[in-house]
Amino acid sequence: MILPIYLYGQPVLRRETEEIENSPELKQFIADMYETLTQAEGCGLAAPQVGRSWRLFIVDGSELEEEYPECKGFKKTFINPEIVELSDKTSTYSEGCLSLPGISENVVRPESVTINYLDEDFVEHEETYSGFCARIILHEYDHLEAHVFTDRISPIRKQFCKGKLTNIAKGKTGARYKYKRN
Repeated sequence: MILPIYLYGQPVLRRETEEIENSPELKQFIADMYETLTQAEGCGLAAPQVGRSWRLFIVDGSELEEEYPECKGFKKTFINPEIVELSDKTSTYSEGCLSLPGISENVVRPESVTINYLDEDFVEHEETYSGFCARIILHEYDHLEAHVFTDRISPIRKQFCKGKLTNIAKGKTGARYKYKRN
């Protein structure tokens, strides 16, 4: 089932997330998240973006492998993730977000991340990712920490985005996929 993506201004995007436990409905929720991500043509989706204050996000960068070879087969579920280590070396790249349609800005992020998480079978992993995979993970992890990518841009760029963000929050901006707004 395709879930509505919550747009900027929805309180769930700024709420603290809770760790989750395995349950019968969790597998279906994760499957619904993947279907939603595919339909929206994104590369990552966090539970708060579909209305749940859970520490869960999914990624699917496999469509990006031609431009970013490190994304080959990069389709994973991250449950109750915790960042273990971030590299000191950073890179800048233009990011967008399904919850902030029509906005993209340059964001500085660490080039690699080590993350501890549970997969969809609740098997624990600790893995290190770099390049675009790390960027996707860090972007989605921010959603679990009640942040969106525009929180990480310069004050002057925030001013330039203010009108667009206000329009999204007021319901004056839509998206090409199923969404929920105020």
